[in-house]
Formats: sequence, C-alpha cells, structure tokens
Amino acid sequence: IRSHCNIINDSQILILDQFTTRLLSSCCKMSNLMSEGITIVEDLHKNREPVPEMKAIYFMRPTAECIDKFIDDFKPKPKYKAAFVFFTDYCPDDLFDKMKKNCAKHIKVCKEINISFLPLEAQVSVSGDAFSLLYSPNSKDRDQTLETIANQIVTLCATLDEYPGVRYKKDSANGNKLAELVDNKLARHYELDDNSKKKGKTPALLLIVDRALDPVSPVLHELTYQAMAYDLIPIKDNTYEYDTDGSKKEALLNEEDELWVKLRHMHIAEVTGQIPKLVKEISASRDEKKQADGKITIGGLSQVMKKMPGFRKQVTQKTVHISLAEDLMNHYQKNVEKLCKAEQDLAVGADADGQKVKDPMRTLLPVLLHPHDTTDKIRAVLLYIFSLNGTTAENLNKLIQHVKIEEESGYILNWKHLGVPILSTPSMFSFRKPSRRDRSDQETYNVSRWTPVIKDIMEDAVENKLDVKDWPYQSECPSAWNGSRAVSARQKHKGSSPDDLRSGSRLIVFVLGGVSYSEMRCAYEVTHANKSCEVIIGSTHILTPRGLLEDIYNLGKQPMESFNIEDKP
Repeated sequence: IRSHCNIINDSQILILDQFTTRLLSSCCKMSNLMSEGITIVEDLHKNREPVPEMKAIYFMRPTAECIDKFIDDFKPKPKYKAAFVFFTDYCPDDLFDKMKKNCAKHIKVCKEINISFLPLEAQVSVSGDAFSLLYSPNSKDRDQTLETIANQIVTLCATLDEYPGVRYKKDSANGNKLAELVDNKLARHYELDDNSKKKGKTPALLLIVDRALDPVSPVLHELTYQAMAYDLIPIKDNTYEYDTDGSKKEALLNEEDELWVKLRHMHIAEVTGQIPKLVKEISASRDEKKQADGKITIGGLSQVMKKMPGFRKQVTQKTVHISLAEDLMNHYQKNVEKLCKAEQDLAVGADADGQKVKDPMRTLLPVLLHPHDTTDKIRAVLLYIFSLNGTTAENLNKLIQHVKIEEESGYILNWKHLGVPILSTPSMFSFRKPSRRDRSDQETYNVSRWTPVIKDIMEDAVENKLDVKDWPYQSECPSAWNGSRAVSARQKHKGSSPDDLRSGSRLIVFVLGGVSYSEMRCAYEVTHANKSCEVIIGSTHILTPRGLLEDIYNLGKQPMESFNIEDKP
C-alpha cells in the first residue's frame, strides 16, 4: 500500500474488513502501522464517527458487502475528506462501476494489490475454509468456490512474482477444474500487469493436490512438536494457556517466538531433550540478573534497562516451552503412547521390524478394547479402513456398533464424499494407492515411521520424477526447469540463504480440503534438503485431527451459504 500511496504519513485512519484485519495481524504489528502515521484502525462493518477533516485508507476485499459499506461512508454525507482504496484482488466490473457511480469524486486512489491469502508462516499460506462447499453432496456453490480459490492462488503467485507451470492429480475432479481455472486466470493476470508486457513463465511449478490423496496423515497422532500441540492441547487462535507460579498466562505461538520456530518441527523426544538445557539457562539467567542488580552503577543503569526487555522475552519463551513440552509428554504417557504403535502399523502396513501386517483387525482390536475416548477409536478405525482401501458393509456396521457411534456414523461414512474408499466394492480393485518412496535407510522413531504422501510428491516434483500419467500438465514449465535447477559439475551449488532461495526455483503445492501440520513441516524439510528450490505450501485451511472429523461429520448437513475466509485459519 505504501508504495502506491504517498499520503499514508498524512493519514491516521485505516479501515479494514474481517479478512484484511486477519491479514495485517498475521504479518505486522500496530507499531508498524503507527510508524507509517496510522494511529486509528477501524472496522469497516461497524458504526464509526465521522472525521471529515481526515483522509481514510480502505483495505478490503472486492465484495458486494464491502462495496456497500464503503458507499455508505460517503452518502449522503462523507465521513472522511477523501478515500484511498486498496482491494485484496481483482474487483469485478459491476462492483467497480457501482462504486465509481456513487463515490468517484471522493476516491483519490483505487488499486488492486493482489494479496487475498493469509501468510501464516514463512512457507505456509491459506485461502479460507471451504470444506463443506467443496465436498458436501448438498453443495450448490462448488464452482463458485473453486473460482474464488483460483483467484486467491493467482494473488499468491503474483505476490511471489511467479508465473508457474500448473499440474494436478489425475482423477481429481476438483483438482482438474481448479488447475484449469488458475492457469487461465494467471494468463489473464500477466497479460494485464502494470508493465503492459506479457510475462513469460518463471522457473516455478504449481501442484494442485486433493485431500483424498492422503487421508492418513491428518488422522494419525503425529509426534512432532507443533502438530502434537495442536492435536492434544486446546490452542485457539495460536494462543497457548499455561500455569506459572500459580497464575494463568497466555503465549502466542507464532514466528515472533524464535524458540517456537526452532522447536516446532522437532520430534517430541528431541524437544524434551532440550528441556534440561532450557531450565539451566533460565536458572543461570536469573542468577546473573541477581548479581547484576547488586552491581548496577548509575552509569551502567541505562545499558541494563536496554537489555531487560530482551532478557524477559527469552526467559518467558523458555518457560512457555518447558510448560508446553511437559503438557504434551503428560498426554503422551497417559494415552497417546498406547495408540501410536497400532496407528503406525496400520498406516505403514508393517510393524517396527518391517514385518508386513497380515491381519489389520488384530492390530486394531486392542485399541477398541481399551477405554480410549471415542474420537481416538474413530481415528484408529479410519486408519484400519484406509489400510484396506475399504471394508465390507457387514464389518463396517460391526465397527460402528463397537465404537458406539450408530447415531454419528457420518464420522466414518462421509469420507466417501472426498473420494476415499470406505466400503469395498468390485470397482475398488481399480483404486490404486500412491506408490511410496523407499525410506528404509532413514532413521526414525518406532512410533513415528509414517511419512506424509505429500513429501514424496514434493521430492518427486523437485527431482522431475512425477509421472505425467498421474500428474498431467495443465500448462508446462520452461523445459530447462527440472524442479531443482539441476546443478552441473561446472556450477557451484547454491547456498540456503533466503536470497539464494529466491534466486532459485520454487515449488508451490496447494492442497484442496485442508493441510495438516505434518504436511506443512514437509515443505520446510524438502526446502532444507534441496537448497536451491523453495517449497511453499498453501491450502484452504489448516487441519487438526478433531477439526477434520467434525468437518467430515458435518458434510451430511447443509453447507455454508457462502465461502468465508474468516471462519477458520
């Protein structure tokens, strides 16, 4: 916005809708806005007092509701001296004409800035929860939802300054349609860019993936720190509540927390190995502070005061993660540990010694007989069914009765709406699980042997090994690009600094239907392993196992009336 509008330092009012509020909150603080001269941030949808001597900056989505609210601010009497309007993406002609007809003399700037997605992490973005609209058999808005998602993916590519080749998973109706929409919209976008020049393809690849490709990963108990935390702890809006010194406190788990960024993709066993070190550091820091308090001179006071905020922040972060790791280990030892072996055997199809699971029911039975909660039993039953590519109606009914969910059988049956086999039929013989990479030489924990399918796909794409029969091209990348910018013997290998990554290739993976935390981790791992290829993963929303089960269950109900990015992250 700053680059397109030279009045921000003169303005003090910024008006946002629900989405742009979340967008700005995800990437900047109020102090950042204040440094640009903005001291007031208002909600577009709430009543506001007129300030006719001041200019207002509107940052909003180009929707009918937002346009109507904007027009109300200037008719019959203007609330502000002038309006500087910035849309998150393309504004439809009818809405633009309506705004122009009613408020043209008040609008000083009107710009589309192409950022209708939420950047949750350095390599993760979401567009908005559309699960029921995409998969409910009652959905009447599937095509419009795909149009909206396609527009959002285009703004992601535009923000990254990429014009990628597009591929999609064969036999995914939603994926095929979305790939076509995105490719057409990208072509139109780059024909209409600010430079009035047609942009050529960049060394990037966009893969469209459907949730049905891997139903296992979001159902398993994952034991890496971030995924485990969001599965087992009631974390809302990335806020973790914990006790310290007898009082309740809250901590925000985001990229401002350096320790969180360092630990989030580690296995819980590795995280707990860090705890003694953190405890020692906190004790040492407190001892140093006590000693320093007794030695402070007048001349050194200002230096001590400058260091105090950083000191407190570091101690707080360490305290938070000691508490969180202890919470997770309590859950693991109480319940999760008993589930993990069975879940891993069912998911992988073999036990920790590599012996094939010949009778999955024998693996499942101990879980059903143990007094686990109903949700954990449903997860185990689903993993059993996925391992078989569907089961018989008779067996399925017995399982539903055993878990005592006769009235809530949709938690299992509704997976069929995603295209995941639940009942085995003669036609299921044609259903083929994706072939997996051999990782037998990689060291893993016995309770964490499963690797998300998306990681295989990322690695195959980077190495140019994706089978064109399974992954058709909607549009091809430049022929010279093989996903990793293959480094010849004459070239020096590129480093892994952010600048190096930006100068290399980019793989963008978009998962329709939600992405799990374990799959998000894979984007970082593949980037780290390949240096010159950065992997960005996007989705409609972030999944937790319990949240996904509720989404699945609700597919039997009426879907949302419209696509709403505010509902879920």
